[in-house]
Amino acid sequence: MRKDKIASNIIIAAALSTFIMLGGCGGSNRPRADIAASKITTIGVNSYMWQASLEALSFMPLLQADSNGGVIITDWYVNPQTPTDRVKLTVTILDQDLRADGLRVAASRQVAKEGQWIDAPVKAATVQKLESIILTKARDLRRSAIDG
Repeated sequence: MRKDKIASNIIIAAALSTFIMLGGCGGSNRPRADIAASKITTIGVNSYMWQASLEALSFMPLLQADSNGGVIITDWYVNPQTPTDRVKLTVTILDQDLRADGLRVAASRQVAKEGQWIDAPVKAATVQKLESIILTKARDLRRSAIDG
């Protein structure tokens, strides 16, 4: 599990560096799968997407993490291998269900020029890759809860 987390963080860091420019039914006799249904709302948003987002961004400094509103905002992250680029992310979980359209990632990028940080474009593929990583991780967490 630890190797998976490290590998995932490396993939995210590599993507950022490369692109810097991702309900159960009532009743007491519930089947085990319902416990890990796609709609988990005890924190205001889907808990699998929330946990997956936190894990995927764990290498970045966090400014805000609001589980009720479903918003995670990172501080600027500078990859040591590209010290003239930095990126800041906002992850918003839009739904209580585990759905692809229930997640939005927004990225800001800056480059250092003559001692100043200047806004620069972020490639769309960066955001799509991060959304994909988070959704895959959330589905894996759900699968583990069902199987576990």
